Amino acid sequence: MDPLLDFTGKVAVITGAAQGFGKLLAEELAKRGAKLVISDIKDDAVQAVAKAISATGAEVIALASDVSKNDDCKAMVETAVKNFGRVDIGVNNAGVAHEFMPLHDIDESIMDSQFAINVKGVQFGMRHQIQQMLTQGEGAILNVSSMAGLNGAARGSAYAMAKHAVIGLTKTGAVEYGRNNIRINAICPFFTLTPMVTNFADEVQQQKMSRGAPMHRLGEPKEIVAMMLMMLSPANTYMTGQCIAIDGGVSAQ
Repeated sequence: MDPLLDFTGKVAVITGAAQGFGKLLAEELAKRGAKLVISDIKDDAVQAVAKAISATGAEVIALASDVSKNDDCKAMVETAVKNFGRVDIGVNNAGVAHEFMPLHDIDESIMDSQFAINVKGVQFGMRHQIQQMLTQGEGAILNVSSMAGLNGAARGSAYAMAKHAVIGLTKTGAVEYGRNNIRINAICPFFTLTPMVTNFADEVQQQKMSRGAPMHRLGEPKEIVAMMLMMLSPANTYMTGQCIAIDGGVSAQ
């Protein structure tokens, strides 16, 4: 196996792994030798993902987890340490979107949901992952932000605010823990054909959304996960504090 993408023996914790990026990343890491603790608020779905991955011979444990609860994020790390001895990789992927609407229609309940899951969920995950990585002297964390975390997002203001906060957490963590050999980065996809997009936008809306990208299409999950693998690569040892746009050229405009 190419050493750039050889995760043999690495232990990864991934949130939001029942579908989308989290599910695909778990499958790809398992193919490359990683041991996994995966979680999702949808217990049956994440257990099904774990069962399918286990059938390939990989080691994987699935947990029902609400990332807005600190204890659930702590339990993921504790499970990894108890069963596999360490945490090499933390992927804070779980997130929620909201319906498209103008900023002046965003109410407190939408704000609460966005910040509970998309911000607190990332900070809680980082908190416990970092604590374990400090004892090991190394580790890599990847947070899933969005192009909405780098730019404005018309009709998606609460989501954009939350994803901007993920960028702040990522950069601050990288500055604080770089001396401890803990790398912390974020990936910032444009609209991608995961359930987070397809559940909110029909084909007509997707066509309209795709016009914002010079490549004139939305992203495919496998394209985002390919970059996630490269950012987490054991050979990628000097990259930290970076928030990488995977956007079909949107940020070049």
